[in-house]
Amino acid sequence: MSVLTRVGPAGRQAREAIAHDLPLGQIIEQDCVAAMAALPADSIDMIFADPPYNLQLGGNLFRPEGGLVDACDDDWDKFATFAAYDEFTRAWLKEARRILKPNGSLWVIGSYHNIFRVGTALQDEGFWILNDIIWRKSNPMPNFRGTRFTNAHETLIWASRGEDSRYTFNYRAMKALNDELQMRSDWLLPICSGGERVKDAGIKAHPTQKPESLLYRILLACTNKGDVVLDPFFGTGTTGAVARRLGRQWIGIEREKRYVRVARERIDSTLELDESAMKTMASKRTAPRVPFGTLVEIGLIVPGTVVTDAKGRWHAVVHADGTLEINGEQGSIHRIGALVQDAPACNGWTFWHVPDGDRMEPLDTLRQRYVLTLD
Repeated sequence: MSVLTRVGPAGRQAREAIAHDLPLGQIIEQDCVAAMAALPADSIDMIFADPPYNLQLGGNLFRPEGGLVDACDDDWDKFATFAAYDEFTRAWLKEARRILKPNGSLWVIGSYHNIFRVGTALQDEGFWILNDIIWRKSNPMPNFRGTRFTNAHETLIWASRGEDSRYTFNYRAMKALNDELQMRSDWLLPICSGGERVKDAGIKAHPTQKPESLLYRILLACTNKGDVVLDPFFGTGTTGAVARRLGRQWIGIEREKRYVRVARERIDSTLELDESAMKTMASKRTAPRVPFGTLVEIGLIVPGTVVTDAKGRWHAVVHADGTLEINGEQGSIHRIGALVQDAPACNGWTFWHVPDGDRMEPLDTLRQRYVLTLD
């Protein structure tokens, strides 16, 4: 479902006032808990969080040929105890829930080191878990010691602010992205590598940089153009770069100065997609109602066109008024579809097909193409 809250003039003015007070398009160089505490309540549409994983690595890790593995051993990922990590997690989650809009949502990513602790804290704070997503890495780093299974995935938790939140989920856009198949909760995507990897003076800038494809899918699924996205662990700015491409507002929080610098350079060089390319498949709830006759009026369907069911069992002729005729019976695409099947009802949009080169496509595909041309 995709739920867009309708607000009156007063509500729009209130939202605009809150947005005016936000540091949009800026990186706040501060501890994330303190920075979020300074933001207005109910002001953020979505939060993407990539918190420290608390890897607790003991000693260096070497490849079989003797090369040192460039793993995460930075101070920001180190906590004295699990209790200290839990306290930190509860603190940032509490502020995250306060600043989220009532219909906002949170995404948090982690590994087996931390995601279960984060999930517990998240539920304790009142968030409502919607999905856990498995990011299956197509090119994971192998387990060099051969003592465990290769760590080939990370887990994301998607949660709304509360059980009754009318969160945004652009279901049809996700289905379109996935070749018209319903998007599953296991995502096969490569890790960040090659030219996408941000470097500083020729050296990898961040040990756990996330791929832009991952953020692209998340933002496309759960935000709309103009929404405000906050990343409290901004790193090298993947969230900001993808948000800018997709026309979303963004705010980053990052205390490490070396990351802030490269993030700003990266985002400044990112170009927003052309307005015409920003249109996505509308949800059934928000899409304008388009009668079949409209497609005839604008010439997408020419009167006299013969439409058939997917298996070619029935053939009907399209008339100038948008009705179909078969064996002397005339009526709407739905009525005639039900008639030939001797059924009580029929969705004519998906039942009737028209030729498209060497294949047949449902009328609904033509309707969706037309919808994408509307403002």
